[in-house]
Amino acid sequence: MRLFDPRNRETTARMARVYAIFELLHTAADFLAAGLFIIGSIFFFDESTRIAGTWCFLAGSICFALKPTIRLTRELRMASLRRVDRLAEKAPEAPRDLFSEPRH
Repeated sequence: MRLFDPRNRETTARMARVYAIFELLHTAADFLAAGLFIIGSIFFFDESTRIAGTWCFLAGSICFALKPTIRLTRELRMASLRRVDRLAEKAPEAPRDLFSEPRH
C-alpha cells in the first residue's frame, strides 16, 4: 500500500505508540509555530524589538515546515514497522508461535 493510505492502519501496540509519539511532535510543532508568530507580531509593535520579531517569524516558519516532515517521517517509520512485522510472520518460528502450544 502507498504512504498516507488510511487502510495502512492495521496497528500493533508498537505501531500505536510510534503513531502517538509522532502526533505529539506534530501538535508541538503547531503550538510552537503559533506561539512564535504571536510573539513575533507583538515584537513588531515596537521598533526596538522588531529584529527579535523577525527571528520569531523565521523560527515559526521553520516549525510550520517541520510539520510535513514529521508526517512523512511517521509514515516511513510505520511502513518500516509493517515490513518488519510481515517478515516476522513469515519466519519459520514466528513470534506468535514461540509461546503457543506446539501443533500436532
